[in-house]
Amino acid sequence: METGEISETSETDAPTDGGAEGKARPSKVARLENEGDIAADYLEELLDIADLDGDLDMDVEGERASVQIGGADLSILVGRNGEVLEALQELTRLAVYRETGERSRLMLDVGGHRAEQRTRLVALAEKSIAEVKESGDRMSLDPMSAFERKVVHDAVAAAGLTSESEGAEPNRHVVILPA
Repeated sequence: METGEISETSETDAPTDGGAEGKARPSKVARLENEGDIAADYLEELLDIADLDGDLDMDVEGERASVQIGGADLSILVGRNGEVLEALQELTRLAVYRETGERSRLMLDVGGHRAEQRTRLVALAEKSIAEVKESGDRMSLDPMSAFERKVVHDAVAAAGLTSESEGAEPNRHVVILPA
C-alpha cells in the first residue's frame, strides 16, 4: 500500500452482531469487554483516591462483564451485608453508562465476597427446597438484595420448582412454591 492510501478495512470490520439497518456493531463479547475496561479504569481511579491497593481482574461471564477486586483488607469496599459493594457496583454501572450510553449489567466482586455469598445462598435455597418438597407448603425467605434473590431463583428453577419475589424494597423476598 502506498503512503496516503486508505485501507479498505476499518475498525468497523470487526465481528458484528447484525446491528439495525446493517450498521456494523461490535460483537457482544467485544462490547462486554469494553464495559469491563471502562469499569476497571473507573475503579482504579477510585482505589487511588481512597488510597487502597487492589488487583483488578476482568472477565466476561455469560451475558455480563465481570470485574473482581482482590487484595488485602478490602472489607471497607464490601461494607456491612455487602451494602458498600452494592453501591460501588451501581456507581460503576453508571460510569459505564456515561461512557457507552448503554445500560450495563456488570457484576462486581470484592475479595470473593459475592462468590462466598453465592455458595451460602445456594445452600440456603437447597435446604428450603427440600423443606417445601417435604411439606408441600410455600416458603417465604428473609428479605434479600436483587443479587441474592436471583441466585435463589436460579437454584429453585434448577431444582424444578418455581419461585417469585414479593414485597417492596427493602423487604422484597423470595417465596418458593410447591410443585
